[in-house]
Amino acid sequence: MTRRAVVSILILLSLLAGAVLLRLAVGTEGLGFAESGQVAQLRLIRVLAACAVGCGLAGAGVLLQALMRNPLAAPDLLGLSAGASLAVLVSAYIGYLATGAVTPSAADPVSAFIGAALALAFVYSLSQRRGFVEPVTLILVGVVVSILCGAAGALVKQFMPDGGFAVSRLLVGRISDDLSMGMVIGVLVVILLCTLIGAAMGPAMDASSMSDDEAKSVGVSLGRLRAMLFVLAGVMTAGTVVLAGPIGFVGLVVPHAVRLVVGPSHRALVIGSALLGASAVLLADSGVRMLPMSTGRLPIGVVTALIGGPIFLWMLYASLRRPGGLG
Repeated sequence: MTRRAVVSILILLSLLAGAVLLRLAVGTEGLGFAESGQVAQLRLIRVLAACAVGCGLAGAGVLLQALMRNPLAAPDLLGLSAGASLAVLVSAYIGYLATGAVTPSAADPVSAFIGAALALAFVYSLSQRRGFVEPVTLILVGVVVSILCGAAGALVKQFMPDGGFAVSRLLVGRISDDLSMGMVIGVLVVILLCTLIGAAMGPAMDASSMSDDEAKSVGVSLGRLRAMLFVLAGVMTAGTVVLAGPIGFVGLVVPHAVRLVVGPSHRALVIGSALLGASAVLLADSGVRMLPMSTGRLPIGVVTALIGGPIFLWMLYASLRRPGGLG
């Protein structure tokens, strides 16, 4: 990596450390020592979950943009998050039919991955023309898939006796307070492993950004690379859905922000995006914790949508204004 990339990553690492300390400190005023210890333990789980979610969404965004060769690709825009949420809801409903209890299934990560993979495969196949992915078609198909999965998820909830209350977090975009430390650490380890693999594949992604013939001429196996990107993006998205449900725009905005700082190298981009993604979700979680609301804590997905939505519209407008449009 270049000196610029190394310095940028160190700065992003410092930002992440500050975001972690802020989230651990928020709301401890006025608590006794014993209460502070109990709250800190619960808050540590939320910190680790937020790091996993932010790292997974931003990392998946980088991999999807490399896979599609499209700067507007992201887990939420391509329907991966919605597909994973629907699959987990269906899994919970099947569990209810089998046991009579409405609880998230122990197979959530598996079902979430299947849902994300199916959504990505569907969007990818419908967005191609003559072997190339059309950017506008990609966005349109992804939005339609997200809407359909959201509607199907709402329908599945209606068949549950509690209206799907036990699994409602899967449609909200909120880090649940009842996550176990074991589950959070397990998902975090998987996402970090996927991030490391993605960073190791950075030079291959750099080569794949050229034409297929140029990439093959430098020894890149495009079929294997695309399969790996497909699987890694699906696994990372599935992990984030299991912990927090669908959270929008982190996987789109963060990679672009990091690209402006570290440059186009995918190895630095994967690492930097993972760090900034974790910081972004942590800061959003700190913000909703500090915002007093009589109706309960605001979902993180609302914050990321309010901030990321306008940025996405600006990016889309800027892309359309360039010569050649989105291509």
